[in-house]
Amino acid sequence: MVKDLGSDELIGQKVAHALAEGLGVIACIGEKLGEREADILEKVVFEQSKVILACEPVWATGTGKTATPQQAQEVHKKLRGWLKSNASDAVAQSTGIIYGGSVTRATCKELARQPHMGGFLMSDVSLKPKFVDIINAKQ
Repeated sequence: MVKDLGSDELIGQKVAHALAEGLGVIACIGEKLGEREADILEKVVFEQSKVILACEPVWATGTGKTATPQQAQEVHKKLRGWLKSNASDAVAQSTGIIYGGSVTRATCKELARQPHMGGFLMSDVSLKPKFVDIINAKQ
């Protein structure tokens, strides 16, 4: 289950309906802290990843805990490897994987330097003037 949006099945139905209606879908996926600590990251994330565009560790959202750039990179690299194994190298290389785990002015530059980081999924910080620093993180 993804935060408060319903069961995996309900979210799957919502995604299928949106795709059937011609809408684009950003599916934000991520593991809970207990799942990370239990070393079942791949099982949890890959079960959620029918549409892969954004990855957000649930355990780092609104909890005061922040994933390190290396942890974010680890997930993105494994997702790209999964795409290569289960789709094709072309799909793996062309699919943008973005990160949504509490990106700030202080963390954005190091996150942006990670090789598999395709960008960031932003929330309310995108409404604040300091957001421009995050936009320019790759420069």
